[in-house]
Amino acid sequence: MAMRKRILGSSGIEASVVGFGAWALGGWMWGGTDERESIDAIHAALDAGVDLIDTAAIYGFGLSERIVGRAIRDRRDRVVLATKCALVCNPDVGMPRFRSTALGADPDGHVSIHVHTHPNSIRREVEASLRRLQTDYIDLYQTHAQDETTPIADTMGALLDLKQQGKIRAIGVSNATASQMEAYCRVGPLDTDQESYSMIDRKIEGDQLPFCRNHGLAMLAYSPLGRGMLTGKFGPDRELAEGDHRRDNPLYSVENRRRVSTLLDTIRPIAQKRGITLPQLVIAWTLHQPGITHALVGARNREQAEENAAGGGVLLTDEELGMIDRAIVMLGTLA
Repeated sequence: MAMRKRILGSSGIEASVVGFGAWALGGWMWGGTDERESIDAIHAALDAGVDLIDTAAIYGFGLSERIVGRAIRDRRDRVVLATKCALVCNPDVGMPRFRSTALGADPDGHVSIHVHTHPNSIRREVEASLRRLQTDYIDLYQTHAQDETTPIADTMGALLDLKQQGKIRAIGVSNATASQMEAYCRVGPLDTDQESYSMIDRKIEGDQLPFCRNHGLAMLAYSPLGRGMLTGKFGPDRELAEGDHRRDNPLYSVENRRRVSTLLDTIRPIAQKRGITLPQLVIAWTLHQPGITHALVGARNREQAEENAAGGGVLLTDEELGMIDRAIVMLGTLA
């Protein structure tokens, strides 16, 4: 089945239900990157029907945007390009978020990451992103996190100005509460929210997801494969490289990976019967959840990109969805 498309909120922009998530392409927090393989992965995704590419200024401190820009410079008209602002390095303003080294988050790191959404900062960031992406417009511009030191009305006002200027086409948020999204909506049209969501991370079902459904916002689910844990290729014995953010994260403990492996063993027969892979089954399940309009899936090479794209054409039956949901309930909450 061909790749499906859905509208990004009220923007009128159609985008493939499977998007290419470019966080890992920046290398930072993922144990490095290979630029040639990354560009090949983007080209493979585009050829397979994926047109939504999501990156951010902070991914690899600009490297992810530069790689995306190089990959699409001769095919920009085929891409719905999304990026993000608001996570900035070593400012003396905004809200401190965390510290990092060049490898990844570290409380003693030399880089201080702040959330900063003042209009002047947003205007600087969009110009820098346009240069790195080698384009004169961004289809979807999102605040990566929310800054309590800047009124949301001021932030949204700056984004609306950029939209009026033609530098961006649609406005989104990420890592936002329902009340914060409501504040954006009071100033102007908000099109999307981007939040972490997967079989093992369903927190947004309580607040953000209902808000998006009720207000016509698209929901872009990031990490739908649980940052690798739901692929079937991330077993208890896998060793993670230095600088990989999963290495010391309790969510990716050996015990949790064992539990998730049991979940995957339970649902694997569904994939086998359908002639699809586990990642494709997981992506399909994600896109069947009420209010989830798009799934942003990372890929480090051509093969992963092609596999992910095929998940966008899989339609599951009510019986299959019920079997998967029962297996998720049995898994319970990961410690």
